[in-house]
Amino acid sequence: MKLYNDYGTYLKNRHGCKVYRIGLDAGFSCPNREGSSGGCVYCDGSGARSPYTDPEESVEKQLSARIGKIRSKDRGAKFIAYFQAFTNTYAPVKKLKTIYDKITGFEDIVGISIGTRPDCVDGEKMDLIASYKDRYDVWIEYGLQSIHDKTLRALNRGHKFADFLKALDLAKESGINVCAHVILGLPGETKEDMIETAKKISEFKVDGVKIHLLHILKGSALEKQYEDGNVRLMERDEYAEIVCDFLEHLNPYTVVQRLTGEGDRDSHIAPAWALDKAATIKRIDEILKIRGSRQGSRF
Repeated sequence: MKLYNDYGTYLKNRHGCKVYRIGLDAGFSCPNREGSSGGCVYCDGSGARSPYTDPEESVEKQLSARIGKIRSKDRGAKFIAYFQAFTNTYAPVKKLKTIYDKITGFEDIVGISIGTRPDCVDGEKMDLIASYKDRYDVWIEYGLQSIHDKTLRALNRGHKFADFLKALDLAKESGINVCAHVILGLPGETKEDMIETAKKISEFKVDGVKIHLLHILKGSALEKQYEDGNVRLMERDEYAEIVCDFLEHLNPYTVVQRLTGEGDRDSHIAPAWALDKAATIKRIDEILKIRGSRQGSRF
């Protein structure tokens, strides 16, 4: 049994079988990369696209290919359509509906998850997303990264923590589950800063969290800063300890959807240890056991 409210168990308890998330590239762009802003410093221009995704293929073909591959190994599986790449609410509502509706032809899809920015939603878009609740588990995923505005400015995120809180309220009012993405080890942040992010996520009862480590991707602005010696990256044990601290301060209600993350092997520069995700998760589990601790023990 996991010592945190892990996503896989949450989904199995809810649906009675293993549920797989299928990352999709629906052809969206990102408002923070347009014009002269340059986008977030850690972005390599792929928009966090899944490595198995072919952006030249339609959403239907992406779903069919991935479902078919998983079906060959697990006939009883169900699926979540995850609109992952770039900002998946960055279009007029009419176009969004046309795109989201593409999943309705697949009978074994039980959920829809929409990745976006907290400054790229409004009431009309929330009404559309909420309209899928009668057929699917509906989640919206906001890239928060940190609650600290000084950090968000350094990352060139283009929004403030207040924008996240406003977007959180919009989703809650519509009955939509919210997952917040955070990055640990960001330049200039102390352990106390990271723990404060966990405390705020808990205070506002965010439904889910994805925890990422700071890593360097080819083509990102952060790559140059790293090459110049201006970015320090954590070692595995240091990161695992911080994750455990984060989990201890996290509301037990919050579903932990991810504990670490890495780039595609062709674009990932550092840290090298991040590519072995299983070893990192194993170390987090070990530290929690050694501490005799669990998610929410210091909440």
